[in-house]
Amino acid sequence: MRALDIASTGMQAQQTNVEVISNNIANMTTTGFKRRRAEFQDLIYQNLRRVGSNSSDNGSVVPAGAQVGLGVKTAAIYRISEQGTLQQTSNSLDLAIQGNGYFQVTLPSGDIAYTRDGTFALAADGTIVSSDGYPVVPGIAVPANAQSISINVSGQVQATIAGQATPQTVGQLQLAVFPNEAGLDAQGDNLFLQTAASGAPTTGVPSSAGFGSVMQGFVEGSNVNVVSEITNLITAQRAYEMNSKVITTADNLMQTLTNLK
Repeated sequence: MRALDIASTGMQAQQTNVEVISNNIANMTTTGFKRRRAEFQDLIYQNLRRVGSNSSDNGSVVPAGAQVGLGVKTAAIYRISEQGTLQQTSNSLDLAIQGNGYFQVTLPSGDIAYTRDGTFALAADGTIVSSDGYPVVPGIAVPANAQSISINVSGQVQATIAGQATPQTVGQLQLAVFPNEAGLDAQGDNLFLQTAASGAPTTGVPSSAGFGSVMQGFVEGSNVNVVSEITNLITAQRAYEMNSKVITTADNLMQTLTNLK
C-alpha cells in the first residue's frame, strides 16, 4: 500500500522542518544569526497510465494519464540573509554590518572564515580578534598606550594616543561579499567557509559600492521572527499529525482486508 510509504516521507519531511524551526528559535538571540527555511520537493511519480500514450490503433492520445506521487523529500535548507536588528552596546570594539558583507577572520588552520558577528576584542599584543581569539583580517594592532579606539562607517580604525591631539590610523577593515551567500558552509561559532556553491569572495572597503557600512558600538541581532517561527511550528505539527493519520487510515484498510472471510 503506497499510502504508508508516502505518509512516512511526509512525516520525515515535517520532522526536518521542525528541526530547522527549532534551530531558528534556539538562536533567536545569537549575534548575527540568519534564520533558515526548509524547502521540499515531490518525489518521482509512478505512471499507471502514461500521459500522451496512444489509447487506440487510430492514433488517439491519452490527454491526462494517471500518475501517483510517491511522497516528498527535503530539497534544501536555505539561509535567509535579511538584515538583523542593530543593538547598541556602546562597546568600542562591537561592530555591526549594515548591509552586505562579512567580516573575515583567520582560523588556526590558516583558512579564512567569514562572520557577521562583530563582537571583537583586543589580544594581549593589541591585535583585534574575534570572541574566540581569531585575528580579524587584515591584521590590525592597536598601540598599548591607546586611550580610545574609533572605527568609522568605512572601517577605518583610529586610535587616540596619549599626548597626541590627532588620532592615529592603525588599520583598515575590509568586508567580503559572495555571489551566493546561501552557498556558504556553516561551521558553528557564527563562522562560515567558502564553497564552490558560494563562489569566490570579493573584498572591499565598507560603505563602498556593493558593501555595507560598519557601525561601531552596535552588534547585529538575529533576524529570527519569533511570531513567524511559532506559526510555522504549529503548521509543521499539524502536517505531521495529518501524515500520521494517513498511516493510521492505511493500517485500518489493511486490517479490513485481513479480516475478510
